[in-house]
Amino acid sequence: MANAKVYDMSGKFIEEIELDANIFGVEVNTAVIHAAVVNQLANKRQGTQSAKTKSEVSGGGKKPYRQKGTGRARQGSTRSAQWIKGGIVFAPKPRSYRYALPKKVKRFALKSALSSKAAAEEIIVLDTLSVDEIKTKNIVAVLKNLEVATSALFVIAESDEKIVKSARNIELVSTACVNTINVYDILRHNKLIITKEALAKVSEVYA
Repeated sequence: MANAKVYDMSGKFIEEIELDANIFGVEVNTAVIHAAVVNQLANKRQGTQSAKTKSEVSGGGKKPYRQKGTGRARQGSTRSAQWIKGGIVFAPKPRSYRYALPKKVKRFALKSALSSKAAAEEIIVLDTLSVDEIKTKNIVAVLKNLEVATSALFVIAESDEKIVKSARNIELVSTACVNTINVYDILRHNKLIITKEALAKVSEVYA
């Protein structure tokens, strides 16, 4: 069974709780995690790259020189790929890189990612997380109290503008709600800081 320590915002240890084994205690499947990360990164691609082919570049209507007698290779257009300002062979065109993963695979990948964090003891549970105003120093203070000097992902039960805006200017620190957490964000941060309310909600949503 995986356990996690619960702290308050001042960094004081409160208790140690047992994590849901159905979410934080599954066997880690690296192949499924890899598939989920590749899928997420592919879906984030804009796919707006574009270059012109031979038929799209301007000019090149006239044959550059006669077919025979020059000793040079025959050429039909100055817009062929081998010419300066010529078209691009197999030019990239705008396209969508999106593809879908089965829901069961995505859910299993998320559980595997959370279980890997639990196994590595990289999950910190906060009794509560709240700030009175939008100030970066409020979240910096919490990180300092928890002795977190590396990258961290804050997971909260519901979107809180004060928390989100207070954390967004801190390098290597991100925030996410229970319904928006994903495998890539979990893995790219060294610490997962989650509130008790969010932890309970994770067990309800992903069990």
